[in-house]
Amino acid sequence: MKLTIEQSPDIIDDEIIIRCNTVSDRLKTLIEDIRLYTFSIVGIKDGRSYSVGLEDIFYIESVDEHIFIYRQNDVLECRLKLYELEEKLNGTNFLRISKSCILNLNHLESVSPQFDGRFEALLKNGEMVIINRHYVKAFKEKFGV
Repeated sequence: MKLTIEQSPDIIDDEIIIRCNTVSDRLKTLIEDIRLYTFSIVGIKDGRSYSVGLEDIFYIESVDEHIFIYRQNDVLECRLKLYELEEKLNGTNFLRISKSCILNLNHLESVSPQFDGRFEALLKNGEMVIINRHYVKAFKEKFGV
């Protein structure tokens, strides 16, 4: 793989162009990582709004019609609906794992199967989330299990 970086004071917006013969699995992973840095989500905590980079989000969960963004050590609320976030996060390392949860696979430490067809996911911050059996097939494909 060849990497070329052009730096000039005349360039206003950063631009990444990928030229390839075919999109390999490694290249797909790189593209997903690049997409993580191209946008953020607004989170609210204590009445203040914060721009949350996708790379900082461990998972997003819907609880009692409220959407929460879980980071390493804190939780923020989000005004978007879960399905809206799922659409925005399409093509990244985020994956719907239950009716109420979207997981960032970059923060996944390990998974273990459960007795009822579900999986238990251990995150790098020590939290555990459940991958519902209806979402296990998509998880296996995306995670490469």
